[in-house]
Amino acid sequence: MNLFLMIILIIAAISVLKIIVLSVVFRDEINSYFDRDPAASGFLQVLLTYSGLHAVIMHRVAHRLLLWKIPFLPRFYSQLARYLTGIEIHPAAKIGKRLFIDHGMGVVIGETAVVGDDVLLYQGVTLGGTGREKGKRHPNIGNNVVVGAGAKILGNITIGDNSYIGANAVVLKDAPANSTVVGVPGRITKQDGKKLDAILDHMHIVDPILQEMEELEKRIERLENK
Repeated sequence: MNLFLMIILIIAAISVLKIIVLSVVFRDEINSYFDRDPAASGFLQVLLTYSGLHAVIMHRVAHRLLLWKIPFLPRFYSQLARYLTGIEIHPAAKIGKRLFIDHGMGVVIGETAVVGDDVLLYQGVTLGGTGREKGKRHPNIGNNVVVGAGAKILGNITIGDNSYIGANAVVLKDAPANSTVVGVPGRITKQDGKKLDAILDHMHIVDPILQEMEELEKRIERLENK
């Protein structure tokens, strides 16, 4: 019985030590969930139940193993992360600070993708390639970019800082900073040069197609008044 209790205490001590180490090493990532997700109500809840956070932590490990030129293990570890979280991040992808993957299921980040700081990705997002080309073939995502659910950003293109990619958009061309991209294929509209808040109100994102329709309605109304 004493031996059993000792084993339990050792396991508990190791678990507590792991939590302490993770809370220190990945403090910025953990805090980003509290800053952006109103449902985040406790430290242990975020650390133990948020699959997006788990995927990012496991990617950091896989990426480090790749930099150390350890064969096989980085890709195996990334696939283990995919199995556990539903999120696939290639170990060679370069991920900035405080990446927040909300819900996360179905997110795919390709091998040569580069993701900046304070980026927010919703479920079903793909940062992918467009074919079988070699070399740099995945997108570059700037800082403070928000990518809506189901959006696809494909190819060696650049999304500028503070941009918003609408849900289910398919983006195949560069987007400048402070822009909104919606539709299939993606259409670009300026967001008045203003920085988008990562905790954004989706109801007030500008839709360029809707903008054009409103302008046409106004022109028709002016012509009718004449």
